[in-house]
Amino acid sequence: MKIEKMPLGPLGTNCYLIIKEREALVIDPGGDGDILINRLKESGVKPIAVLLTHAHFDHIGAVDEIRKTYQVPVYLHKAEADWLSNPNLNGSALFRLEPISADPADEYVDGGEMKIGHFSFEVLETPGHSPGGVAYLFSKEKWVISGDSLFQRGIGRTDLPGGDFDVLLHTIKHTLFSLPDDYIVYPGHGPETRIGEEKVHNQFVS
Repeated sequence: MKIEKMPLGPLGTNCYLIIKEREALVIDPGGDGDILINRLKESGVKPIAVLLTHAHFDHIGAVDEIRKTYQVPVYLHKAEADWLSNPNLNGSALFRLEPISADPADEYVDGGEMKIGHFSFEVLETPGHSPGGVAYLFSKEKWVISGDSLFQRGIGRTDLPGGDFDVLLHTIKHTLFSLPDDYIVYPGHGPETRIGEEKVHNQFVS
């Protein structure tokens, strides 16, 4: 299994392709659907699901384009069930952007083990940046796709609808930092890091 990062959309949000046996999970398709579709075609892989770490506008811009092109389901935490279609909740109405919206998710996730096609992984509930934030944990590969909870030397903002700074710190310290130090963190923005590095060097939570 391999992972590929593609910065997409108005804020360069990290979209991740998790690829195994010519199938792919698409995580956080934030925009630029044509670029993403071309990359999938070049790679010769077939998407089988779209997974969202949360439903802020910069993570959902190409959701419907991928869903309709490949006829695949979209997964989101149930706490943000109304966010995809509501620019006031997903945050796009708060910025000088065209309002961004998408059709509702097809499936809702909460914490626990999941299996989609050839992929087995765990969903970690990681609220704080948003109420329905999740991370996707691939233990065999020692990967965690953290969304906007934890960045290299940073943490997610909490001043958008549903954000809570204290909840986010609790999430990082008690959920993400419970993972082994050598696990690679693939965040929603910026470069990857490791759990152990953030325990030592992240000034917000160290």
